[in-house]
Amino acid sequence: MSGVLSARTAVNPLRRLTIDQLRQRTSLKWREYPDDVLPLWVAEMDVPLAEPVARAITDAVARGDTGYPAGTAYPQALAEFARRRWAWDGLVVEHTALVPDVMHGVVEALRLVTEPGDAVVVNCPVYPPFYESVAHADRRIVEAPLGEDLRIDLGTLEDAFRRARPGGRPAAYLLCSPHNPTGVVHSAAELTAVAALAERHGVRVIADEIHAPVVAGGARFVPYLSVPGAENGLSVMSASKGWNLAGLRGGLLVAGPAAAGDLARVPFGVSVSTSHLGVIAHTAAFRDGGEWLDALLTGLDDNRRLLAALLAEHLPAIRYQPGQATYLAWLDCRALGLGDDPATVFLERGRVALNSGLAFGSGGRGHVRLNLATAPELITEAVRRMTSAVG
Repeated sequence: MSGVLSARTAVNPLRRLTIDQLRQRTSLKWREYPDDVLPLWVAEMDVPLAEPVARAITDAVARGDTGYPAGTAYPQALAEFARRRWAWDGLVVEHTALVPDVMHGVVEALRLVTEPGDAVVVNCPVYPPFYESVAHADRRIVEAPLGEDLRIDLGTLEDAFRRARPGGRPAAYLLCSPHNPTGVVHSAAELTAVAALAERHGVRVIADEIHAPVVAGGARFVPYLSVPGAENGLSVMSASKGWNLAGLRGGLLVAGPAAAGDLARVPFGVSVSTSHLGVIAHTAAFRDGGEWLDALLTGLDDNRRLLAALLAEHLPAIRYQPGQATYLAWLDCRALGLGDDPATVFLERGRVALNSGLAFGSGGRGHVRLNLATAPELITEAVRRMTSAVG
C-alpha cells in the first residue's frame, strides 16, 4: 500500500524540468539535432536523477570511491526488488555476473550458448541493437514476426526455431521482455509456451528484460526465469531504463538454475569493465528508488492517455495501441501516405525527431517510435508539429 500512496503524493519526475533546462544537457538525445528540433527519439527520459541515486553517487565521489566494482550489493538489491515488485524469489545472487550494460550482456550470453555463424531468433519489429549486436557477435538473424496483435505468434516462432537449427547446430532466441517498441508485456502463459518450444527444439533463450521496472498500472511483468521450463535460460537486467541511468552503465547477467555453470565462462575482463559508479547507481535505484519509480509510472500512464487523445483528435489516421510497459509508443503511420519512412517527413517538415521504424526490422515500414518520457506539454507540441507536417 505504501507504494501506491507514494505514487499519488510524490512529484511527477516528468514535470520537473523545463525545455530550457533540458537543452543544457550534453547527452545524445538533446545534442543529436539542432535546437529547433523537438527530440522524442532515443530512450533517454527528461527527468531529474532520483534523489537516492544522486546521493549514492555523490557520496562515492566524496569518498574517492571510483575504482573497480566488487561485492554482491547489486544482485542483492535486484533480488529484493524482484520479490517486492514481481513476487519472484528465484533470483540467486550467486547465479549472476556483472556486465557493462544489457547489450554487452546479450553479446556475452550469445557467446556462451552459440558459436560464430549460428542463428539467433528475434521477434520483429524489435529494438534495432538486436540486429547490430547479433552481427557484431558474428551470428545471423532469423526473424519471427509478431502477430497482428503485436504479440508473440507461437506458430511463427516454432517455424523460426526449426529454421534456426540446420543440421542440429546451436541456436538462441533473443526475447525482448517487455517488448520494445510495442510495449507488450508477455503473459506467464505465453512465456511458459515459449520455454516449452525452446526446450522441444533445443534453442537457448536469452531475455533482455531492461524495461521490466517500467510497467503500466494494471499490468504485471513476469520474469522469464520464473516460468516452468525456463531453467536453462539467461536474462539480462539493469536499472538503466527505469531510472534513466544509461550514462551510468551497469547490468547483470542472470542465469536459471540449469544455466548457472555457463556464467563461469564469462571472462573476468567483462565484469571488471563494468562501471563501479554505475553499479553503485543501479544498486541504489533498485534498493531505494521505489517511490521515485512509482511517481514516474503514474506520469507515464498519464502521458499514454494524453498521446492517445491527441492522436485521436488531430491525427486519427495514425494507429496507436498504448503499451503496457516501456515509455515508448509505436505508431502505425501507413494510412498517412508518407511512404516507408514517415520519421523523415516529421523531422523535415515538422522539426520533431522520432525513431524510424525501418531500423526495427520486418514490420517497421511506415511506423515511427515516439519517446513518451517527457513533459506532457512537449508531447502536445510534438503532435502539433506532426499534424503540421502532414497538413
